[in-house]
Amino acid sequence: MNRTAALISKGELDSIVNVDHGNIFAVLGPHKMHNGSYVVRAYRPEATAIRVIDRNTHQALGTLNLIHETGLFEGEVSLSARDSYQLCITYDGEEHIIEDPYRFTTALNPTDVYLFGEGTHEKLYKWLGAHVVEIEGVAGTLFTVWAPNAKRVSVVGDFNYWDGRLHSMRKHLAGGLWEIFIPGVGHDALYKYEILSAEHGILPLKADPMGFAAQLPPETASRVVAQSDFEWSDAQWAERKVEQGYRDQPVSVYEVHLGSWKRQGENYLSYDELADQLIPYVKRMGFTHIQLMPISEFPFDGSWGYQPVGLYAPTSRFGTPDQFKAFVNRCHQNSIGVLVDWVPGHFPSDGHGLAFFDGSPLYEHADPRQGFHPDWNTYIYNYGRCEVANFLFSNALFWFDEFHIDGLRVDAVASMLYLDYSREDGEWIPNEHGGRENLAAIDLLKRVNQKVYEHYPNAMMVAEESTAWPGVSHPVYAGGLGFGYKWNMGWMNDSLRYMSNEPVHRKYHHHDMTFSLLYAFNENFVLPLSHDEVVHGKGSMLDKMPGDAWQKFANLRAFYGFMWAHPGKKLLFMGCEFAQGKEWDCNRSLDWHLLDDNHWHSGVQKLVEDLNKLYLSKPTLHFDDCEARGFEWLDADDHNASIFAFARKAHGKVMLVVTNMTPVLREDYRLGVPHSGFYQECINTDAHVYGGSDKGNAGGVISEPIASHGREQSVLLTVPPLATLFLEWQP
Repeated sequence: MNRTAALISKGELDSIVNVDHGNIFAVLGPHKMHNGSYVVRAYRPEATAIRVIDRNTHQALGTLNLIHETGLFEGEVSLSARDSYQLCITYDGEEHIIEDPYRFTTALNPTDVYLFGEGTHEKLYKWLGAHVVEIEGVAGTLFTVWAPNAKRVSVVGDFNYWDGRLHSMRKHLAGGLWEIFIPGVGHDALYKYEILSAEHGILPLKADPMGFAAQLPPETASRVVAQSDFEWSDAQWAERKVEQGYRDQPVSVYEVHLGSWKRQGENYLSYDELADQLIPYVKRMGFTHIQLMPISEFPFDGSWGYQPVGLYAPTSRFGTPDQFKAFVNRCHQNSIGVLVDWVPGHFPSDGHGLAFFDGSPLYEHADPRQGFHPDWNTYIYNYGRCEVANFLFSNALFWFDEFHIDGLRVDAVASMLYLDYSREDGEWIPNEHGGRENLAAIDLLKRVNQKVYEHYPNAMMVAEESTAWPGVSHPVYAGGLGFGYKWNMGWMNDSLRYMSNEPVHRKYHHHDMTFSLLYAFNENFVLPLSHDEVVHGKGSMLDKMPGDAWQKFANLRAFYGFMWAHPGKKLLFMGCEFAQGKEWDCNRSLDWHLLDDNHWHSGVQKLVEDLNKLYLSKPTLHFDDCEARGFEWLDADDHNASIFAFARKAHGKVMLVVTNMTPVLREDYRLGVPHSGFYQECINTDAHVYGGSDKGNAGGVISEPIASHGREQSVLLTVPPLATLFLEWQP
């Protein structure tokens, strides 16, 4: 039955019934009339009756009449104030008392809205998204979302039968924000946004871009998270980090994919279980940091996290946000830093994600020449849009603020810097100056780095940047991008290419191993042997080494020794530390069984442990990592013997490093040295304990006043086959 009420126009009635009213708060809820009474309207499909009752006494104040059969009720009620009532709604003969969400005024702060539109708000996560709050003495959740081009946005969830008719949101014309406070909704409630597009109708339900938790994949709803009462106990770590910084400190990073480091049968380990097992292992192995492959919520396991949809939500695969906080807290209690992979370079096209969020290209560009990645079939953020840039740089700060992380490794920076990245002529649009540089992305990266270092001076901001872009790790004020470190992809490519050669051919490729020292101090470098080197048919690190089984392990040990001695911070992907035999598979655990009664695998593991401990304890190997004064070639040109000899120096101390990249034992090998004295053998990668042939120098050698290599003093060495020696000068 249809009955037209005198208090609402036919046009507004139709808009409410069609669920496309653009200003729903102007119609629903309480509205004061000229005579001092209120008209109250409620849209409650399936309801048979609605009474208005006093909030305190529950006495009846009036009845709302059904004015449209779809569930629109209206009635004139005598209220003392707009917040003095509740609704008593009858469904199937059963009464339910609720707070009317449409009686609450806006909770948005105009300053927040202004700063967001300007693109300068540092803590968007404090008010965008879903927040459990109390308003006017009523507990509930305040939902706020940015969707400027939507015709209507509703919150749907397990608290309203996923019915978009029940909680249409208030639109703020300034900023394109939508908001509603829903009483009674609290921690752990599931929700999404139902968005009506002016052009495309109702879109697939959208997860909250600012959601702080999500359902376990493959389900995709966001989850309300109440403000945490988690108690941090890492103040001592924070104080130590401020005192030390990182540039002259040892940094040895263990890169981890949490879903495949270790499993319990086919099940993931939880954050709590990882804290119990991963942290003691990393500590025993001597790594200073854990770097987590992306843990922002992502839908597809096979993307390893590099196609995120929930930048503000630690993935639910391993537990809750508080459990992730506990994991980080435990790391810090054990003096282990935590770096997190951050992906501002692209996002996937999943229907519940950011793609065409409000029916328009909102987070992405409209033109696919600017807004679509051909390599990954993903969208590119519109870095030049103030709100999008704000969404990203606030997210970077979020991980530091809320989870106490120690740094971000920023993925695929090169793809952000260049407009023509992986594109042919005609497939990209030049910048305003006609160039190929993405000026907006450059500005974003600079701002992110400046803001992080402003608030967290001893953070580690690390760029995975694969080109020769100048000044990646130089300060912004000096013309750089402002990162603290850059992955040395050149070193990685050159050295792995060299190591893949049969030893008999290495003399023809000798300077693949020396070339990196021509630019080693142009940036603050990290030497990465990451997950990217052991996937997609590239084989494991062990597979890359030539020769029979003995030679493969010896090659790998010699290479690790060379890497730990080379200037630059260290990064090793999980499994590489014990010479995982198979290529990494994200769907299964590492092959820990290889360590059972296998001297070669356990020998490599023991070597990495000892290399880390030597690296941590000897300033010569880390103090002047980023300065040329910390390095000196002793012999860079012995290509016939494939020997590399150099010195690392700091605080007046010297560490000799000699690497033999052939399976030939070099006896009586004379090498010029900087000083007279005893050179104590600290590590020999050919030692029996590591699985080697145990050739060496009986603990060390004494220099002789015999000129060699342009120096007055020299030593006579036994250089083992396929091995690296570390010899510390004792005056």
